[in-house]
Formats: sequence, structure tokens, C-alpha cells
Amino acid sequence: MKRLLNTLYVTSGNRYLSLDGENVVISEEQKEIGRVPLHNLQAIVTFGYTGASPALMGACAKRNIDLSFMSGNGRFLARVTGEVKGNVMLRKQQYRISEDEQKSIQIARNFILGKVYNARWVLERASRDYALRLDVEQIKRKSAFLAQSLGNIRKCERADMLLGLEGEAASVYFSVFNELILQQKENFYFNGRNKRPPLDNVNAMLSFSYSLLAGMCGSALEAVGLDPYVGFFHTDRPGRISLALDIMEEFRSIMADRFVLTLINKRIIKHEYFIKKENGAVILNDEGRKIFLSAWQSKKQEVIKHPFLDEKIEWGMVPYVQSLLLARYLRGDLDEYPPFFWK
Repeated sequence: MKRLLNTLYVTSGNRYLSLDGENVVISEEQKEIGRVPLHNLQAIVTFGYTGASPALMGACAKRNIDLSFMSGNGRFLARVTGEVKGNVMLRKQQYRISEDEQKSIQIARNFILGKVYNARWVLERASRDYALRLDVEQIKRKSAFLAQSLGNIRKCERADMLLGLEGEAASVYFSVFNELILQQKENFYFNGRNKRPPLDNVNAMLSFSYSLLAGMCGSALEAVGLDPYVGFFHTDRPGRISLALDIMEEFRSIMADRFVLTLINKRIIKHEYFIKKENGAVILNDEGRKIFLSAWQSKKQEVIKHPFLDEKIEWGMVPYVQSLLLARYLRGDLDEYPPFFWK
């Protein structure tokens, strides 16, 4: 099993990354402020605008260290990766299946089954843990609707119908998301999903966590030899990592949404960590981003039991394991792709 190593997050916009021997060097105004050995790193994510040296990019590509560039508000810009992994037969099979609607929907259906199942259990877990603070009857009704949706998704044979079922389930799930915010209600509220740009504190954190999660899924797919740009549920679009967005659907509620709720309800993130821009966009400031990323790194290191493998792994390894299972299915080693069902 692949080992989960550290991710280096560079949060300030005026820092430059370079290479010195076997170390990544972080500089500000041409003065070195830190260095990290490359052998300790699995990925580097930088929110800076000054960039990275070609030598460092080459070293990261050679060592398969994922180097991602993000905008100041957490939007993915670009990624430097090494040579393509895996054999050409796996990717050719991926491309063939992506062009076959009936075969594609068999995989897409399982992605969405995982998404809706996990969203339902987020509601079930909340109603169990906070029974005295929530409208349990309302949440149970939404959970029952999601349970019914699972049956419809399992029988779905058309891509447009699957898209409709997924959208309906997401709408029902998010209709009670605000109820799960138990602290700091005056500054953290959810009146619906908005993302381009996010217009409130909660949506800003959701968008940020989804960007991080998509990057993890893209890296995991490349690591097992799959093309993250060719999906089975999300349609192909230039520059969009469609397969990463596909596989990420299973993890949105359990890795990102619950993480955001924890930051709010435990008062780890506060209102003063946000900036509202002239166009109404809300983003985390430098201090808020550091706190968010530190907690995200800790979350990735938490150990869980994988439901299909029945083995203990870190949360941060879940996208890699699911990518590996998808590759095994495409090779014909598994009868179907097993979604990640959290409980």
C-alpha cells in the first residue's frame, strides 16, 4: 500500500519556491525563510503568485511529487506531474468505456450511489449525535428520501436520468445543511450552494475544501495510471479533470462537508478569518487559510477502516484506494467498481 506522506502548503502570495540539492526552499523578497527535504513530501500546494523555479518543477516531476498552483481564493490553476504511470492498455480501456454510454453509466451509477449513501449517513450521524439540538423528524424525512433515491439510482440506465437523480438528492441533502451548523450561527449560515464566486463564509469553505479534494483525487488517479481528464459521469471539457470530479462525488459529504461543519462547530474557524471582496466574493484570509490547511492535514492522517478492503488506512489514502479499485475494475479484476460506503 502506498504511504501517506506530508503535503507542503505555501499560503502566502509573495513566496517563491526553488530547489537546493534535495530540498525545496521557500523565499520571500529573495530571503530564505524555510526549507523542507523533498523525500518527506508527497505533494506541494502553493497559493503564491511568484511561482516556482523550473529546477524545482523538474525535481518534483522526477520524484512524482505533485506540485499544484492555486489562486488566492483556492481555485485550482495548474499542476506539474511526472511521466504517465501505468500501461497504455489501461488508459485505452478507460477511453473505450468512456465512449460507451451503457458501460459508462454502470460506473457512474456507483459513484452516485456512494455520494447519496454517504450524504444520507452524514444526516443520520448528526441526528443521532445531536438529537436534542436538531429537528430530528425533519432530518429523518430527508434521510428517508435519500434512501429511496438509492433504489432509483441502482435501477437507472440513462445518463440524463442519473444526472437528475443526483441533482435532486443533492438539493434535498443541502436543504437541511444549515441545521447542522450548531455554533456561530450569526456568522455561519447556509442558504444554498453558491460557488462562482462563493458569497458567504460557509460556501467559501466548501469551495476551498472541494478544490483540495479534487486535487487529491486527480493525483490519486494519475498515480494508478488513469487519465483524470476522461470521466464516466462528468462530461469531457477542456481543462476539466472529469474523472477526478467523478470519484470525488463519493467523498464530498464525508471528507469536505463534515470537515467544514467541524471547523465551525468547534470554533476552529471564526468570522474574522474571512475577507469580502468588492464583487461580493468571500475568501479566507492568510491566517484563516493556515488554520484551515493545518486542520485539513490532520484530517487526512486520521485512521479509518476501509469498508471494501476491511483494512485500516488514513483518510488521505481513501481517494488513492478508490482509484486503485477503479483501475482493477477496468482491467477486469473486479466484477464492478465498489463505491466507498461510509458509516
